[in-house]
Amino acid sequence: MIIESRSMESAEEDEQLGLESEDEDSELSDDELQEAFAKGLLKPGMNVLVDKPKKLVNNLEGLKQCLADFRKDLPWVERLDLTNPPAEDVLAKAEGKVPNPANGDVNADDDFQREMFFYRQAQATVLEALPLLNKNGISTKRPDDYFAEMAKSDQHMQKIRKKLISKQLIMERSEKAKKLREQRKFGKKVQIEVIQKRQKEKKAMMSAVKKYQKGMTDKLDFLEGDQKKGKEPAQGSKKVANKKGPNAKRKYKDQKFGFGGKKSGKKWNTKESFNDVSSFRAKVAHAKGGKGGKKGKGGKQNKRPGKSVRRKMKGRS
Repeated sequence: MIIESRSMESAEEDEQLGLESEDEDSELSDDELQEAFAKGLLKPGMNVLVDKPKKLVNNLEGLKQCLADFRKDLPWVERLDLTNPPAEDVLAKAEGKVPNPANGDVNADDDFQREMFFYRQAQATVLEALPLLNKNGISTKRPDDYFAEMAKSDQHMQKIRKKLISKQLIMERSEKAKKLREQRKFGKKVQIEVIQKRQKEKKAMMSAVKKYQKGMTDKLDFLEGDQKKGKEPAQGSKKVANKKGPNAKRKYKDQKFGFGGKKSGKKWNTKESFNDVSSFRAKVAHAKGGKGGKKGKGGKQNKRPGKSVRRKMKGRS
């Protein structure tokens, strides 16, 4: 049994595309092959793929017709063919660079050189074709009142327009939302500043009330509040600028706790204090004095009995 290779390939293509297995070119269908295999007619080595001989067609009439068409002496306007070398590179020539290569000198593997050769050749073709087209009365520019039907339909353009409008609306909404967020942030910032200002004023008033209660000041200017600030803003600033010395709070703290300064290292000896013995008193140093000395031979004895003696006395009683 002989099965052509082309019929097998077409059957495989039909199976891949989900088409029916039957084909006009194939001699046997899949069902027939399955039946033959079930009956035992198909055995290994019986099926041989044979290429179908190619049918050669020698169409002499068609070839002669094509040759006759090529030999027709038509005007250039009907043919619009041009064969010319590449244009001259004026800039390269002015700069003294290597001139353009000829057809045989172009390296096909050099992409830049090859593309530049095509570009120069197209440039030379345009320079030669434009005068010929103008000479034959063929316009090369589109007129001002030229009307060309669009490739896309009006419905398609309407869809595109709606899409663009929807995108623009989305952008506008996002911009508005962004501005609103910024305004809210700014409003919140202003609100926080107002609250902090009120808290500061409240704190200043409370401190002024405490000073008045403690008798540190006898002025009640803090009761006027914003009225005084509104009436005499310049005077208040001048008073603050011209004010010298510590404020009432500082004076009160100095009166209560002292004037501050360095506390540590007050009892350290210096060279001068070590050499100065004018304040030395032998009686005080050796407890020979009366009042401040410790008990000793000449000092006042402690008349209070000891702890054990006191316990015995307590037990006796």
